[in-house]
Amino acid sequence: MVTDRRGRRLQDLRLSVTDRCNFRCPYCMPADRYHEHYRFLKSTERLDFAEMTRLARLFVQLGVTKLRISGGEPLLRPGLSDLVGDLSTLPGVEDLALTTNGVLLAQHAVALQAAGLKRVTVSLDSLEPAVFARMSGGLGSPADVLAGIDAARRAGLGPIKINAVVQRDVNDHTVLDLLEHFRGTGITVRLIEYMDVGTRNGWRPDEVVPSRELLDRIAARWPLVPLDAAYRGEVARRHAYADGAGEIGLISSVTQPFCGDCVRARLSSDGSLYNCLFASQGTDLRAPLRAGASDEDLLALIRRSWVQRDDRYSELRGAPQPIRRRVEMNHVGG
Repeated sequence: MVTDRRGRRLQDLRLSVTDRCNFRCPYCMPADRYHEHYRFLKSTERLDFAEMTRLARLFVQLGVTKLRISGGEPLLRPGLSDLVGDLSTLPGVEDLALTTNGVLLAQHAVALQAAGLKRVTVSLDSLEPAVFARMSGGLGSPADVLAGIDAARRAGLGPIKINAVVQRDVNDHTVLDLLEHFRGTGITVRLIEYMDVGTRNGWRPDEVVPSRELLDRIAARWPLVPLDAAYRGEVARRHAYADGAGEIGLISSVTQPFCGDCVRARLSSDGSLYNCLFASQGTDLRAPLRAGASDEDLLALIRRSWVQRDDRYSELRGAPQPIRRRVEMNHVGG
């Protein structure tokens, strides 16, 4: 077990396979910044699947038990089921999941499940077409995402979770309709406070809808019962519908930071290790890997990065901090 300066163990690895996405969500990849001439990573700059699998194996040796594939949009990476197959055979991996916007999921769900993927989390901010279009940059549709969710359910990729970023005066008025759609289906909707991830989304505190406010709105319609966390480091605070129609989750990084229990590391598609979603810089693993570093050398580099970790950006958000660059969401996948 490897722990950082605050006693947090290394347990989860988020593995970004691409910095590209087929959406232009304003809170993540606004179209005016990620335009047609934007320079994304070249194929030679991205880790190949063998390199990703080798690094993932080393992270597992240091205590990681959960792997999550992310992007950008991971389903844009050709042959992704091959990577899933390789990762699923690593001894010590207890959970292998994928986060996706769902538009391409219907095409790939069966192959991903056959390769060893356990479950999926799908981003879906609203079922109202106009609101969805505003939050996706005018790309995709709720129908496409719902088709992907249905395909994932038929393929056995569960339990399925829905992630919805809630932004005041943008989609907060559609939250109850989203919850109603999935009540009683066994699919959990998680409502995420709009965060200042990266530096390109023009984040403002007044656009955050506190989870407490959302909880009050939901409970006024459907009584809720709080649930205990399923494990240490669980980011969502869980609540069950009192009538037995399932549960919801609230992720409150802004108003109720959970840095103290954060056990997640993130590996970008170009091979940089980030120890915080709000990190300003990462540790380059690609260069030593391609220069012929041994497993022992790479293990020492990963271990040193985590042992020195002291990140707790969300806990310090309200305090004066130096202005600094932060890694963008499409590089580390949330």
